[in-house]
Amino acid sequence: KTSTMACTLDRNDPLGGLPPKHCLDGNYKPVFTDRLQLEEALLFCKNTLESNLKENVNLVRVSAPLFVTRSSGFNDNLNGVERPATFEPRDFPGVHLEVPFSLAKWKRWALHYYKVEAGKGIVTDFRGLRCDDDVDFTHSLYVDQFDWEKHISKEDRNVEYLKETVKAIYKALYDTEQAVCKKYGIESVLPEELTFATSDDMIKDHPHATPKQRENILCEKHKAVFFIGIGGMKEDGSLRHDGRAPDYDDW
Repeated sequence: KTSTMACTLDRNDPLGGLPPKHCLDGNYKPVFTDRLQLEEALLFCKNTLESNLKENVNLVRVSAPLFVTRSSGFNDNLNGVERPATFEPRDFPGVHLEVPFSLAKWKRWALHYYKVEAGKGIVTDFRGLRCDDDVDFTHSLYVDQFDWEKHISKEDRNVEYLKETVKAIYKALYDTEQAVCKKYGIESVLPEELTFATSDDMIKDHPHATPKQRENILCEKHKAVFFIGIGGMKEDGSLRHDGRAPDYDDW
């Protein structure tokens, strides 16, 4: 049995990795034509963001695993249907290793392993593979992302603490963009303040819009939005907003 991937990437298009043309200004030109300079700029973005995240959210950088054993249960199940990239080492017959989808589970174990105290957390530069991802200008088979986790007390497990943490993360993103724009002469697009919204309120305000359309409506108005409560089902049994992991997400 074969499956068809919803790939929208045109490999014959010189700008194939960018959003569709109707999403871009007709006068769009890449900021960097020198590919080595582009690599330097990407590294500057990542280093600056990591530094800001560590300072704003009180995180410590740790190393990330490239693979985990299937039996450990450390791999992220995502929506519960995606296939992991797997292999069996020559010298360890019967041991099945998997390239993680993300470190969602591993990093919670890591908080215990590193004996991270409440109020402090970890961040890692994760690299992974997602064989069944829909490939387009925002998704790739290759994952390169910051995975972080923080040890919080029971008293801090509330919406207000969530919002304060989100604001700290957004400030790291905003300050990173400001630094990049200043260094390379790029016009910034992020607003200084972030807007919060709940999925249920957006469903009431726009009952006939799809989840992505609701996102676009709010982002067009506010430019930067954090949605609260995207998991689970609506009263009619349909998806509230987006799929969540079946075995660990706090809905």
